[in-house]
Formats: sequence, structure tokens, C-alpha cells
Amino acid sequence: MVNRSVQITSANVLDLRVPTSDQMLGSDPFHLQPDYSAAVLHLQTDSEWRGESIVFTVGAGTDWICHGIEDLCQLIVGTSLDDFAEAPIRLYQRLIDHHQLRWLHDGVFRMAAGAVINAMWDLWAKSQQKPLWKLLVDLEPEFVADCIDWRNLRDALTRDEAVAILRKARTDAPRREAEMLQHGPKAYCTAGWLGLSDEQILATIDKLRSQGFDSFKMKVGRDLQQDVRRLRFLREAVGPDCNLMVDANQYWGIPEAKEHLEAYRDFDLKWIEEPIARDDVLGYVALAETFADASFDFACGEHAASPVIFKQLLQSGGIKYCQIDATRVAGVNDVMAIVLMAAKFGVPVCPHGGGIALCNMIQHYGMWDQIAVAGHSETQLVEYIDFLQESVEHPVQTRDGHYVAPTAPGWGLEFVPGFVDQYRFPDGTAWRYRSPTRKGVIFEATQD
Repeated sequence: MVNRSVQITSANVLDLRVPTSDQMLGSDPFHLQPDYSAAVLHLQTDSEWRGESIVFTVGAGTDWICHGIEDLCQLIVGTSLDDFAEAPIRLYQRLIDHHQLRWLHDGVFRMAAGAVINAMWDLWAKSQQKPLWKLLVDLEPEFVADCIDWRNLRDALTRDEAVAILRKARTDAPRREAEMLQHGPKAYCTAGWLGLSDEQILATIDKLRSQGFDSFKMKVGRDLQQDVRRLRFLREAVGPDCNLMVDANQYWGIPEAKEHLEAYRDFDLKWIEEPIARDDVLGYVALAETFADASFDFACGEHAASPVIFKQLLQSGGIKYCQIDATRVAGVNDVMAIVLMAAKFGVPVCPHGGGIALCNMIQHYGMWDQIAVAGHSETQLVEYIDFLQESVEHPVQTRDGHYVAPTAPGWGLEFVPGFVDQYRFPDGTAWRYRSPTRKGVIFEATQD
């Protein structure tokens, strides 16, 4: 049972930024020199537990998210964990349907709301001494369904259908849970950052292959000839048996996408990720029709800002890989809806990871989906990034190319104090003496 005495007493928000732009880590066609960052929320309580969550960003704008989180936390300081655990939909609707703030709708507002909601789920899991995935797996199907806002979804998935999906998976959940504790979600790694040399990429891939990985992703988009040359190099390096995917980070319009993708046909790619704008649903349908005979399908979702966009992408058949993100939408409640819709339409959930501690969060969704929703691990891949894992006290673990099931209560997002001291913005040791032109809004990269 939840400790009924637990009250939210205060909220503290940190702005953490790592100058990954120095090594070109995370670089893609749009984000030329990103600084992997996170707005970190700590919900203090009158108990031994603290609710934690993050919102991942890439540098400038992290302060905008921090302000949004601080503002929204005024609504939950003084509330009880018991009230939240009784019906999480109430807090979700209180934030998302705020009579004035909802005018801002998706983007910064929804991500800030998600931070608050995710921190409350973290606190609840900690009070039960369960990792977040286990808390979700143990919830009754009807309770999960009642966490979801059905207003704009029931034309694609009804509450009764969602309960039926969950009940079907529940019959085999104990066996699936035992299997997942032995081998967690299968992982893939983004190794081919746009700003890295062939040698740097190959060194990363060789290291990961020695650890059991067989699925890799490369950034593409700015230069067709360079992309083809690098794809040929990577396919030859990894051989025909490895999965190879590419990610354009929404860089093209429809005509440019068709030109590039036509040139990619020969490389036996598994998926093309975000070739066009995240919300161009009709564009994804057009591409799916054009390339219906290709080896690859289309993946999207890490920038999709609401379950409604996912509904359209899934219902239309525009995507065949659903890439939920742990911090883009409004927390666990939104992700529940998206994963259930993906299950109805038979689309594998392949969460977007990386950044600072995103992998810590998405591993829980991979576990929940593959135990309690889809109920299998035959088609899903969960993204993994092999750097910045030292940021938290419970770093992600992998074995034989799979995530190791997390055991820490909650999300496992407790940051190492030394990491916070180094990368707190703007006064951490990594930022204190940096040139003003290399940090924040004033840091502008040019496309040479």
C-alpha cells in the first residue's frame, strides 16, 4: 500500500548541460553541435522518498523547460501521493486541461507537464519499492485504461479494446517477466553521428559488436553522395547479417526524401527514421506507398508531441516502427496510450533513447510493452547510446546486446553529485569559464 502520509513539500529544478558539441557527439543534419542536456526535477516529500524526472534537451532552451516545470509544480506542492496513486488521470487532466495554460498546448508546455507527471510515477514506484516497469506490469488492465485521456483516441482504439489487449497479454505475463529478467529488451545503437569520421564510427561499432550488438543506426541527410558512400562503407563493415538503419532527423521535404531514399535501396536497410517532418502524416503515407517494395519501412515518434499525432501515424499505416520518447509527451499516461495503439495496429514499439538518462527511462517502457502489452520481443528494438551512462547512480546495463532489466526503485534517475557539480548550467565547472559564444542561445552553428 501507498504510505498515506507522503506529501509533496517542495520542488527543485536543475539545468544540466554537457558540452557534447566539443566531440560532435549527437550531431545530425539539423542539430549540428548539440550539447546534451536535461531539465531535472526533484520533488521533495515529508518521507524518505524523492520523486525524480528529466526532460531531455540539446542545450539552449533547457532554461525554458526548467521555468515551465517550476511553474507547474505550484499546482502539486502540498498534494499527497495517495491522491495521485488513486487516479493518475486527475493530475494529468489538471495540467493538460489547465484553462489558460492549455493555450500553449504541445512543445515546452507538454514536456514540462510530463516532467511533473513522470516524477509522481517515480515517487509512487519508490513507495512500492518497485522499478517503474514492475509497477506498470502489476497494474490491473482497467486501472491502466483509466489513466488514459480517450477523448481524441477512441476512433482508433477504445477503452474496451485496450483492456482486452492488456488482459490477453496478462495471461502469459509471469512467463514473459521471467524471460525478460533473463534477457531484457533487445538494443540497437546509434553510432554513425554525422560529425564523426568513418574511423570513429567503426571503432564504436566494433566495440559494440564485441558486446553482442547487431543493430546500428547512422545519421544521413545533408549530402546524398556522402551518405551513399558512408552507407556502403558501413554495410561492408558490419556485413549482411546486422540490422542497419538511418535517421534523417526531419531534414527533407517529400521530393528530397524520395531522391535520397531511392539511392538507399541497395543497402538492405531496416528502417528510415524521420525522413520528413514529425507531423506530416500524409507525407509518411505517400512515402510508404512509394517505397512499398523496398527493404525498409518508416520510423517516427521521438518528436511527435502528442498521442493524437501517433494515432494518425499508426492508423494511416504511414509508419511501421513506433518510436516513443520518454520526455516529449506528457509522461507515463500519454505513453500508455501510444503503446496500446501500437499494439492494436501491430506496429513494434522501438523507443528513442540516448541523451542524458533517456535510456534509463525507455528501458522501463520496453519491459512493460514486451511483458504486458505486445507480450513478445520478436520485433522490437530499444535504442541505446554508449556515452554519458556515468551520469546516474544506476547506469543502464547491457548484456549480449540486450538491456539488463533495471532493479532500482522508480526510474533510476538519481544523478551522481559530481556530475551535477560539473555540468550544472551556467555555474558548473564545465561551463564557468567557457566563452559566452559557446553556450546558450548565442551559440550558433553554421552549415559549412
